[in-house]
Amino acid sequence: MSPTRATISTKAAPETIGPYSQAVRSGNMLFVSGQIGLDPQTGELVPGGVEAETDRALRNIEAIVEAGGSCMEQVLKTTCFLRGMGDFPTFNRVYERYFKTEPPARETVAVAGLPKGALVEVSCMAVVHES
Repeated sequence: MSPTRATISTKAAPETIGPYSQAVRSGNMLFVSGQIGLDPQTGELVPGGVEAETDRALRNIEAIVEAGGSCMEQVLKTTCFLRGMGDFPTFNRVYERYFKTEPPARETVAVAGLPKGALVEVSCMAVVHES
């Protein structure tokens, strides 16, 4: 029998800006779509550059992960996109606030552009433990 598939959505994170789900859960795995630094209330990028955008993107990730029945400690892997590797140290300082011990596996790549002119985007995969 194949695992069930359920889409995850929460008002605590921004609505999607394209034809995709905030996250999809299948079995005990949660796949969270890329999040940029959008304010869930306004749908606009937060001001303040890469530090503020990273913090907001990770708060969006956290809200979706929790809505999917998991937590940041159960994130197994992140994929991180930066508009410029010059922002890598600032990105890391914010990132480590969300993953204090035993951080997930990760790759970080520089890209030519991101939706809405964002400076950072983060997606993740997490495990969901049944209670």
